[in-house]
Amino acid sequence: MSTVNPAFIDMVQRMPKADLHCHLDGSLRASTLLELSVERGLTLPVSTAVELGRWMRVDDARHLEDYLARFEVTLATMQDAAALERIAHEFVLDAALDGVRYIEARFCPALHARGGLSLDDVMQAVLRGLARGEKDTGTLARVIVCALRSLPWPHAMEMAELAVAYKGRGVVAFDLAGGELGNPASAHAPAFDFARQHDLAVTVHAGEGDAPSSIRDALHRCGADRIGHGTRLREDPSLEAYVIDHRVTLEVCPTSNVQTRVVPTFADHPLSRYVVMGAVVTINTDNRLMSGVSLTDEYVRCAQYLNFDIDTLAMLAITSFDSAFLPHLQRESLRERIAIEIGDVLAAADDIAVLL
Repeated sequence: MSTVNPAFIDMVQRMPKADLHCHLDGSLRASTLLELSVERGLTLPVSTAVELGRWMRVDDARHLEDYLARFEVTLATMQDAAALERIAHEFVLDAALDGVRYIEARFCPALHARGGLSLDDVMQAVLRGLARGEKDTGTLARVIVCALRSLPWPHAMEMAELAVAYKGRGVVAFDLAGGELGNPASAHAPAFDFARQHDLAVTVHAGEGDAPSSIRDALHRCGADRIGHGTRLREDPSLEAYVIDHRVTLEVCPTSNVQTRVVPTFADHPLSRYVVMGAVVTINTDNRLMSGVSLTDEYVRCAQYLNFDIDTLAMLAITSFDSAFLPHLQRESLRERIAIEIGDVLAAADDIAVLL
C-alpha cells in the first residue's frame, strides 16, 4: 500500500464525477440519522453523531445479508414525507461537495410506506428533495426504483409499475436489489419485461452475493442494461467476454465488496482486471454511511491499492457519465462539458506527485 499525497486527494475531489450506484437509505448523514431517531423515540446504542457514524459502518459482516441488516436502522427514520425530503436533499448536497456532478439515487419505495405513506407520497417526497438539491448545487440527481429479490410476487411488478409511472418525472431505471443468494432475478422476470416494454432502462444487482450465473440471469432473463457490482464475473470467462464485447456497464463498488466479503481486500478486487480487459466499468459508493466512504475515497483507494494513475481515474470518471441513464442528447452535452473540466484538472496535475 502506498501513501497518498494530500494534493492528489484534493485533485480527485475537484475532478467531476458521477455516482451511478448509491442507495438513498444507505447514505444518510450520521447527524441526521441521530436527530431523526431522537425525534421519533428510537433507541440507538450510541449518543453522538461521530459514534453513530462509526457504528453504522458495517465492517463486521460475514456476507451480504449481514451488511443489509443494518438498513433497518435507517429505514426506521424514513417513514414520513418530511424526513424523506430532507434526506434526499442532503443526499445531493453531500454528493456535490464531493465533486459529484451526476448521481442516481436508488431505493425501494415500498420500504418507506410502513408508516402510512402511499407509494406516490414516498416518490414525490424523494423527488422534491432531490430537485431542491439539484437547484441548490447544480448536481443532477435522478432515481432508480428498486424491487427486492426476497419479497414475493407481485412486489416486483408493483415497483416496476411505479417506476414506469414516474418515467420522465425523475425516474430513469428499474433495479432489483437485496439478498441475492437463493433469490434469482428470473423469478421477477415479468416485472423486468414490463419495465422494458415501457422503454425504461434496467439495472440489476448481480454477482455480489451469488455466482456469475446470477449475472447471466440478470442479462439474459431480465435484459439488464447495466450490472450492479458484477464482482464475480471473472469466474466465468465466457460471460466475462460477453459483458466486455457487448459493452455492458459494471457498477463497481469496491469498499462495499470488501465489507460483504466478496473480495478479501481492496487490493484483491477484480476492478483492475476488468479495466485492463477493456470492460465498461464505473466506480461508485454503494452506501456512503454503511461503507463510510465518499466517491473521492473510492477513487483514491483505487490509486492506493490498485495502482490506478490519474489518467485512468479520469477515464473512469468520464465512463461514468457515458453510462448515465439520461436521455442521449442530455448525456452527450453533460459528458462534453465534463470532459473539458477533467482535462483542465489533468492539465493542472503535472507537478503533483501522485503517490509518495
